[in-house]
Amino acid sequence: MKLITLLQEELVQEAATTRKMLSIVPTEKLDWQPHPKSMKMGVLAAHIAELTAWVDMVLTTSELDFANNPYEPKDVKNTAELLAFFEQSLAKGIKALEDNDEEEFWEEWTLRNGDQIYKTSSKYEVIRMCYCQIVHHRAQLGVYLRLLNIPIPGSYGPSADEVMM
Repeated sequence: MKLITLLQEELVQEAATTRKMLSIVPTEKLDWQPHPKSMKMGVLAAHIAELTAWVDMVLTTSELDFANNPYEPKDVKNTAELLAFFEQSLAKGIKALEDNDEEEFWEEWTLRNGDQIYKTSSKYEVIRMCYCQIVHHRAQLGVYLRLLNIPIPGSYGPSADEVMM
């Protein structure tokens, strides 16, 4: 099986779990945060929703320089808007994988802030990092939801909430 096919299948698989998690983010709790150093739930959820589109950014650029492109989180107003943003981002990520070939995966890509280089990796490694970021932040969101006593859907099998039903 081709590497690009594996990435496409993994993106679709992770998207299904991500969609379940984002769909239960309550609109009335978008400004909630478990700790002052934590992101607000709406910011965290929007970041999760945008990460699938980063596949396109990685495949169409050679770097992300925060000095020239300061990060501005998407301001979502409700759960429906969050889900629509996720679907747009997902479509962009899926199309980027469809429109590229594996030769581009081995080109270097750099994450930086001006002269400070955080990391230079192959585009393939950065795409995998994006997928890992989705899982990482989705787990954070699960903790937020758990603290609000909202039942959590399963990711790679049933959750404790689903087992108890």
